[in-house]
Amino acid sequence: MSHSIAERLAAMGIVLPDAAAPAANYVPYSIAGNLLHISGQLPMDGGRLEIQGHLGRDIDIESGKRAAELCAINILSQARAALDGDLERIMRVVKIQGFVASTECFHEQHIVINGASDLLVGVLGERGKHARAAVGMSALPMNAAVEIDALLEIS
Repeated sequence: MSHSIAERLAAMGIVLPDAAAPAANYVPYSIAGNLLHISGQLPMDGGRLEIQGHLGRDIDIESGKRAAELCAINILSQARAALDGDLERIMRVVKIQGFVASTECFHEQHIVINGASDLLVGVLGERGKHARAAVGMSALPMNAAVEIDALLEIS
């Protein structure tokens, strides 16, 4: 297995996009001491919202997991911007919070957010293991299927 984050990303076929600008009155990340707080990321790909709608009505679980993966990729893009391009400064992912737009009868939010958890562990190894929440929501910004924020410990 590759050891550097860049090597793992390449092996997984992931090219990090440029970090997206905020869509409202907030900053995309903030640093307090050795903690990097990354604002909620949507499943953006190529500058557009890739997966929209509600799990349990418009979207199947596999598409929901893909949405969560895209959110995790965008979290890593924001981390790269915050850390002046040096993802090796990530000591560990402390916690992610996953929000899943879903119907009241959909109860698999934890499986959807596994898309992000699996990607973060795949890219970061042990540093990617984290605490998390997976919460169902009636609606998310721009009709996104998933939104995820993150807290990372950095050096």
